[in-house]
Amino acid sequence: MSIHSLASIHPTAKIGNNVTIEAFATIKENVVIDDECWIGPNVVIWEGARLGKNVKVYPGASVSSIPQDLKFAGEKTETIIGDNTVIREYVTISRGTNDKYKTVIGSNCLLMAYVHVAHDCVIGNNCILVNAVQVAGHVEIDDWAIIGGASAVHQFVKVGAHVMVSGGSLVRKDVPPFTKAAREPLTYSGVNSVGLRRRGYTSEIISDIQETYRYVFLKGLNNSKAIELVEKEIEPSRERDMIINFIRNSERGIMKGFSSSIQPFE
Repeated sequence: MSIHSLASIHPTAKIGNNVTIEAFATIKENVVIDDECWIGPNVVIWEGARLGKNVKVYPGASVSSIPQDLKFAGEKTETIIGDNTVIREYVTISRGTNDKYKTVIGSNCLLMAYVHVAHDCVIGNNCILVNAVQVAGHVEIDDWAIIGGASAVHQFVKVGAHVMVSGGSLVRKDVPPFTKAAREPLTYSGVNSVGLRRRGYTSEIISDIQETYRYVFLKGLNNSKAIELVEKEIEPSRERDMIINFIRNSERGIMKGFSSSIQPFE
């Protein structure tokens, strides 16, 4: 363990093996930092933080601060950060409220500089939030999603797995899995085929996903009719069922289909 003499660490904080804590970092009470973590200069790790193994937190970041929610009444809540996640400069992450009692960032995530993740968010594994992404409270982002820089995600929105959201987007509606989303208002822009290939999806699976979304976004059908036809005409698969379940369970409604006058991104 390497702890700089100018770091401030509460005596009840639990620090693992081979952890480095740089000058002027502050670690509050009721914090757990697992093995191999690096905590940079001028970082504040607030009460309730739970950092997994090999987490890196860069200068100026604030992890597990009190929620920016006027209903918060001081309840004991947590912020959970998964293994190997990187939190870059001036990222701010709020801990949970009495809704979920925790904010969760998965393993192997990258939160670039100036990202904000609000209270009660749940972000999956292998996600990337590019510089200055702002995520409001109660948002859920599934595994392998990428949110482009300077995007803003509305509270209670859900973003599916393997989604790619274009930079500068205003994400007001749910974004189904495997898709690309762009434009204003946020619009279906094709299937994230490049990302899926990189993660080992076959051409046949990608083709089935594309066919499913033709019913959802390209045929002018409402969601109920589109799902009915998908279940009738497309062979069951894990990916098909993920799409159907996501749309059925959407509370805010899903993003728009693209106009026939605009071609989807390839």
